[in-house]
Formats: sequence, C-alpha cells, structure tokens
Amino acid sequence: MTNNIRKISIGSDYKNDAMHYAVGQQVYGGHEISHILLDDSDNSYNIHIKKNNEILPWKKFNSNMAISVEYDLEY
Repeated sequence: MTNNIRKISIGSDYKNDAMHYAVGQQVYGGHEISHILLDDSDNSYNIHIKKNNEILPWKKFNSNMAISVEYDLEY
C-alpha cells in the first residue's frame, strides 16, 4: 500500500457530480480523513478516518469506478 495520496474524487463528472475526499477533511460526525491508500492486491482505494487517535477503515472504492487521484507533493 502507498500513502502519498492527498485527495481522491469518485465520479465521471469531476466538476459537477463527483464526490471528493481529502486528507484532513472533516467527515462523519467529527471524524477526520487520516489517509487514503491504494491497495495493490485488488486495485482498490481505501479511505481511513480518525477520531480520538483511533483509525478506522471508512470507505473502499474499486478501480472499476471513475476515480481521479491527487498526490501529495510534499516529500
């Protein structure tokens, strides 16, 4: 798994209808997106959220969907 994804957008119409998820974004009742990972074993993107230092898997998108990925350029 890699961990340099900053933002992922799901949907074929990026500007109007896609759902956007970014590291640091507040979601789901006070949780924060902690990281977005590409799982090479099944080519899926996995979003993990954090609250009170507990990290949980939240969403998983397979590569059959229209996905746009933005990488973190700070190394």
